Amino acid sequence: MEEETLVLVKPDGVQKNIIGEVVSRFERSGLRVTGLKMVKPTEDQLESHYVLAPEWVSGLAQKTRESFAKKGIELKETDMQIAKRVQTWLKQSLGSGLIVAMVIRGNCAVEIVRKLVGSTEPRSAAAGTIRGDFSVDSYDLADVEKRSVKNVIHASSSVDEAKREIAVWFQRVIYY
Repeated sequence: MEEETLVLVKPDGVQKNIIGEVVSRFERSGLRVTGLKMVKPTEDQLESHYVLAPEWVSGLAQKTRESFAKKGIELKETDMQIAKRVQTWLKQSLGSGLIVAMVIRGNCAVEIVRKLVGSTEPRSAAAGTIRGDFSVDSYDLADVEKRSVKNVIHASSSVDEAKREIAVWFQRVIYY
């Protein structure tokens, strides 16, 4: 089914000069780039992009608690406190420099883009994926340094999320 999704090459990806490679990987897979721009994120865009949706808050908190429990650390923070801390780190990271925002369109675009991008944690991402090939960061290091993981790229996780996120970064997309 034809759909569209949002991809952001984050500041760490822009600094690594991988924009062309990222676009090429999507195009070689048969997807089309229907929107593309370089932008310095505004505070409003960062706030709108990283929304504290209830399911994101609870999922993030659960993963964070499990990760820390494996290290023998019990977190005393509420789910919302954990989510706000991570949201702050995410906004700081995405707002730290120029990004490239893209709308990608094609059959099952959300699913295919997510496969091409790879696991959120670069250390766990398969070789051949964008994150697996261009970053070696880990959640453990990010936690120690009190920052978000540097994984060079963002990709919407669902069609509904893509619609919301595209509206944050693009006022109008022209289809050919």
